[in-house]
Amino acid sequence: MERIARFYKVSFERFCADWSETFGEESEERIRAIYDEIRLPVRATAGSAGYDFHLPLPIVLQPGETIKIPTAVRAEICEGWVLQIYPRSSLGFKYRLQLNNTVGIIDSDYFYSDNEGHIFIKVINASREGKTVELQKGMSFAQGIFLPYGITEDDDCETLRNGGFGSTDRLAER
Repeated sequence: MERIARFYKVSFERFCADWSETFGEESEERIRAIYDEIRLPVRATAGSAGYDFHLPLPIVLQPGETIKIPTAVRAEICEGWVLQIYPRSSLGFKYRLQLNNTVGIIDSDYFYSDNEGHIFIKVINASREGKTVELQKGMSFAQGIFLPYGITEDDDCETLRNGGFGSTDRLAER
């Protein structure tokens, strides 16, 4: 196996700001307790392709409901590789838990963005059977898989990213 990435936590200040923006004002002590308990993604077994992302809080989602989860995780990825985020297979199978954007794409240059490359994962309960999804804090709910990618022979892009969702669209408008 080729070693091409490393997970880190974003700074507490970044996490605190993103958590408050997502869930509203909470005490810094409560947010610090959540931050301190966050585990970096790991593979469950030596044969696992995916790195499990764990919930920083318990969630209950009724059919059709979504939640955006600040993970406190960032990934430093070698050029030529991408981190793709998927829901845990068992949760999709049992409850039809899905990522709201179907697949998360974390580019190698996202690590250097002003938001420290903070990975958010937004999930939706897409149940058609009326099932409520109840997941405990610390449970793995998504998995990240590193994959290589290629570029065209005539690609001469040298533009640098700064930001998350929509940031590459803003670059294209220049």
